[in-house]
Amino acid sequence: MNEIELFVEARAANTRVIFNGRFAVSDKSKSQFETALEELGGVLARIDESRIDAACKMLAGARQIVVYGCGREALQVKGFAMRLYHLGLPVSVVGDMNTPPLGQGDVFLVSSGPGETSTVLTLMQVARQAGATNLLLTAQAEGSAARLADFTLLIPAQTMANDQGEQKTSVLPMGSVFEGALFLLFEVMVLKLSELIGASPEAMRARHTNME
Repeated sequence: MNEIELFVEARAANTRVIFNGRFAVSDKSKSQFETALEELGGVLARIDESRIDAACKMLAGARQIVVYGCGREALQVKGFAMRLYHLGLPVSVVGDMNTPPLGQGDVFLVSSGPGETSTVLTLMQVARQAGATNLLLTAQAEGSAARLADFTLLIPAQTMANDQGEQKTSVLPMGSVFEGALFLLFEVMVLKLSELIGASPEAMRARHTNME
């Protein structure tokens, strides 16, 4: 089917809409989508893949995994925890009633884009004192959180630590580019982990809850 172009009148101004047979986006929205995708692709392209592989090996070999993040980062981290569970790995989220105490052989996976989140720093200190390994995801390699980490996976994205004035480079608000990169990074880590531990798609689906 040939692409059909229509001009529709919006409330405030005319907006050109392109229909491709399935959905429609305005020229302005299309430009914003392209810009956001370019930003995310640029961030992910700069992540050291050997560090991703090393982080996956740490998680695969952990006795227990406990995860934590603040704000919108927490939403991405919790989604990753769900997939770790589907993979059959022992995982909990800080704050859940069934979160176990951390100790030797355990991994505390924590996200702090700005690298200075007070609750993150406190929990990393607790994990370190208990003998667990701190695995940090951050955009600030020189931040306070990085100094408490045993292993840092750097995500070179703009966060709320540097999104003001002349420092601002992302069109996305506040730390959104970091959070979006987290989601995509976690999806790739799930693929790598499934290969690493031999988890089949069928086995993962079998662990999905039926209480929905």
